[in-house]
Amino acid sequence: MTSRSGSTSTDLRRARLAGLAYVALAGLDTALAGSASASRRRARVLVKPLLMPALAASFAAATHGRADTPARRATLAAHGLSWAGDVALLEPGETRFLAGVGGFLGAHLAYLRVFGEHGRPLGDPAGRRGPLAAAALWSVAAPVMARGAGRTAPALRLPVMGYIGVLLAMGAASTRLADDVDPRAAATIRAGAALFLTSDTVIGTREFLLTDPGPRSDAVVMATYTAGQGLIALGIARMLEKHR
Repeated sequence: MTSRSGSTSTDLRRARLAGLAYVALAGLDTALAGSASASRRRARVLVKPLLMPALAASFAAATHGRADTPARRATLAAHGLSWAGDVALLEPGETRFLAGVGGFLGAHLAYLRVFGEHGRPLGDPAGRRGPLAAAALWSVAAPVMARGAGRTAPALRLPVMGYIGVLLAMGAASTRLADDVDPRAAATIRAGAALFLTSDTVIGTREFLLTDPGPRSDAVVMATYTAGQGLIALGIARMLEKHR
């Protein structure tokens, strides 16, 4: 992942190397997650925790020189919170699951701050389709997921509904970026947010609605998750380049 221009050649080289490392780690972790071999899946404990540090290193190098930008700090915070979620979800259990949900909830809130800072004013009628679609989707998906979660753990009902609301708000905010945001950056961010939403939807479906999803669902989760995170980071880097 690299921004378009403006960083030094050293920064760009570091961004490219870290970005390539992220892509390689993402591919490896996706393959391990979808493996039928239990020993290979256990090897993820060595791979998955490296994903977000690699992405954060790439993003930090690509946006070097903008350390005081709130959007840059919030994006790096999202990477750190996502790392906490990744590590928590390496092991099963309700406590670990709630910790993972908490980490990713914080990450979505951090991205919401970025998109809000560079978004349209709340009263701007343009771009209302995203929020309206998100509200409609929440009204259908949140009760279904909450009911599924409540079958085994009633305490998860409200957290699941709240998490889905924040997730969809993040996705909606990605569709309301201001007109002065680079169109390619905006499109990249929207694609990344959509993939992140897809990943979490698969997780919810697997955890709360299916009885035996199998390891292939884990591969789908990681493929969409890592691609989504990478695209969001790339889009924000491009967006910050114009606002440097």
